[in-house]
Amino acid sequence: MKIPVASGQLCHYVLTVFLYSLGFLVNADAPISLSDSLQPAKRGDFRDLLHIIDDIRQQAALKLDQAKRSEQGQYMTPAPTAELLASMFDNLSGDISLLDAGAGVGSLTAAFLQRVVQEGDVNKITATAYETDKVLINNLHNSMALFAEVAGEQKIQWHSNIIPADFIESAVNQLQAIYVDATPIIRYNKAILNPPYFKIGSKSRHRKLLQQVGIETGNLYSAFVALAIKLLEPGGELVAITPRSFCNGPYFKGFRDILLEDTALKKIRVFNSRTKAFKGDKVLQENVIFHLVKGEPQGDVEISSSSCAEDPNPIIRITPFHEVVNSDNPDRFIHIVTSEQEADIAVKVGGLPCSLSDLGLDVSTGKVVDFRTRDNLRMEPEAQTVPLIYPMHLKNGSIVWPISNVKKPNALLNNSETAKLMVPNGTYILTKRLTAKEEKRRIVASLYEPSVADVDVVGFENKTNYFHALGKPLPQDLARGLWLFLNSTIVDQYFRQFNGHTQVNATDLRNLRYPTIEQLQALGHGAKGSSLPSQEEINRLVSAIL
Repeated sequence: MKIPVASGQLCHYVLTVFLYSLGFLVNADAPISLSDSLQPAKRGDFRDLLHIIDDIRQQAALKLDQAKRSEQGQYMTPAPTAELLASMFDNLSGDISLLDAGAGVGSLTAAFLQRVVQEGDVNKITATAYETDKVLINNLHNSMALFAEVAGEQKIQWHSNIIPADFIESAVNQLQAIYVDATPIIRYNKAILNPPYFKIGSKSRHRKLLQQVGIETGNLYSAFVALAIKLLEPGGELVAITPRSFCNGPYFKGFRDILLEDTALKKIRVFNSRTKAFKGDKVLQENVIFHLVKGEPQGDVEISSSSCAEDPNPIIRITPFHEVVNSDNPDRFIHIVTSEQEADIAVKVGGLPCSLSDLGLDVSTGKVVDFRTRDNLRMEPEAQTVPLIYPMHLKNGSIVWPISNVKKPNALLNNSETAKLMVPNGTYILTKRLTAKEEKRRIVASLYEPSVADVDVVGFENKTNYFHALGKPLPQDLARGLWLFLNSTIVDQYFRQFNGHTQVNATDLRNLRYPTIEQLQALGHGAKGSSLPSQEEINRLVSAIL
């Protein structure tokens, strides 16, 4: 076992880092030496390296453009989270070729080296770090100099390569060289990633580059992970922290295919809080940490959950893979089931007999994109208009329309230009595509009835989803049964197993399982009036058919 680095003799170095980060040192660009500051010490003092880098991270973060960081999803990894990622690797022996794409100041590489020093049997580490931010690159050079000294103290050969280039462009160029003339490239046996979270435009340069190597995805984080998988050697391990949004939805189908076909999904860690993984940053999505091994046969998956990265007692469950990815689901949603209770919910809801198509039903996104038909919008109903239903009109399971003194219009002109945006007036179930964090349910379903207005057609705005009978209104009892079912606690709990953000796509709703028509009709027959029953009553009625 390697002897850990010291903690008692680092005061001088910590002071140096602090002064350096504030710009008080004359030679601020020079690497900081540890020759007099870091020495082998007692076994167990293994946290100092990462904590030093964490000090650098926090000071560097103050120098970054905060608006740009938030806009581009640039969340730097705190020490406890970095340490958790490093703990998930299985094999720490021999020669290691490590990839850290989007390295920041080197927090993840520090955590990896710290674990090697503590537990590993490694002879050589070659670390490749990609970073494009000039402030972070300057700090990253100093971090790598520190890592070299730590590794040297432990008799580990250390080589580092900082690449100040676009990782996507660089990786695509390397992969294309293989495809064109089988040019050998650098392969990695370890990758540790906290990639940026930023959407990729459908016509952007990055999107076109990714398509050249068979990757179709709409976010930088999934692009980074997909490329890292392709750069791994067989048997190579990857650990990453990303938003949980890749687990479901049509936009990440191509990414899920790469992940599930090229690697074995070994471990998943989820947090009970959206904010604990990146303390100090306003992270809106739930994060997940996952561990993959390239080319290994898929087995059971270790799923753990905790309140935060530092939680010493996470809940751990070994889950059969078929509970994580249902082979009957062509979209290959990834369900994260953290307890026996959640497994029971997955069996009950996932095992329901019908798909929407079995019921002769479908769900679609509202057809009205308001900014594309501005001239036809009206703030209040008037002659020749019909209701235009926004999420704001969905309240407590019902439709409240019109609503006065609001910024959104209530009505849409009914003319030849808007006819294609309408649906026949009748009974529908509407859900919000985006739910507020404070809402108790992820799926917020409301009953739209034709009595809302005496019109032939109605418009549903694009931020709503609507259930329909293949383009026509729903039968009354069936609609009411569906209304109660979607608003039940057990459906919400099931939905959260694969949906880790506040967006509810039509595809997600289409991939739910449903009771039979007879069960839904019986459920709806007992629901009287337009007001949603209490949650307890809904759950009682739904549990009777499950």
